Amino acid sequence: MTLPPGMPDLDVLDLLVSVAELGSLGAAARRHGISQPAASMRISALERRLHLRLLDRGPTGSALTEAGRAVVDHARPVLDAARSFSVAVSALRAGSVPRLRVAASKTIADHRIPQWLQALRGVHPEVAVTLEVANSSQVLELVRREAADIGFVEGPHPPADLGSRVLGADELVVVVAPAHPWARRRGPVPLRELAATPLLWRESGSGTRDAVWEVLSAYGDPARPAAELGSAAAIIATAQTAVAPAVLSRLIAAPELERGTLFEVPVADAAALTRQFRAIWRPRFPPAGPAKLLADIAERTESFD
Repeated sequence: MTLPPGMPDLDVLDLLVSVAELGSLGAAARRHGISQPAASMRISALERRLHLRLLDRGPTGSALTEAGRAVVDHARPVLDAARSFSVAVSALRAGSVPRLRVAASKTIADHRIPQWLQALRGVHPEVAVTLEVANSSQVLELVRREAADIGFVEGPHPPADLGSRVLGADELVVVVAPAHPWARRRGPVPLRELAATPLLWRESGSGTRDAVWEVLSAYGDPARPAAELGSAAAIIATAQTAVAPAVLSRLIAAPELERGTLFEVPVADAAALTRQFRAIWRPRFPPAGPAKLLADIAERTESFD
């Protein structure tokens, strides 16, 4: 049985699915590394080929039509099959089981990677995954040295020399022990006061440290650290002694906040204490096959959190 004439290209179907997942044509264009006008032209060509109007275009943006949503639903299994085909052909070409080398920062490795890999395994159980866990700076180096096919980091800015995609945002919170004076204060801590306070810091190269340092540096040089520690577990244990406040990812602090061994301190302008989770890769080798699927899974998971 031959394919019917006028079958659309997989790339433009993938672009349409991205519009559905991200909610805008501009965001989909950025994901695919093309301009918004180029993305619009590709969708228009697909509409002409299918004889369907897929997007409602207006001054405030574009939205999928009912026909567009139906086409996306039909396109998803086609694209999943195409990815499986690509992985299988790559494995045949390599003569071995497909492998994916992942590097991830400690926060992401502990709190996100397990569920992402579980979802990947549901689609590609044959892929052998190796995971290297380090701080964000070290993950960048692993990707640059081609020791990892894809990396996952957190921090305030994308690396200038690597390709990247924002997956979602991570909230940072200020925590203290119940015996610390800040546990009993009534008003929020201004960022200026936080900057002037000796804190428990992660080591240099940590995505958490970089994000907090950038925010507090707007108020002058942050105070000398009360201590610099190489893991979130060490920071939690030290913070519980009431020696100093700490700034941690809410993902990490949540169990201790629930148990009451740490208290969250309200912060004025708390929205500034956020950082972004990113997938990173070498520009010449953008994610493909299992690596791209893992990045897609990560972005979809973060968008629903």
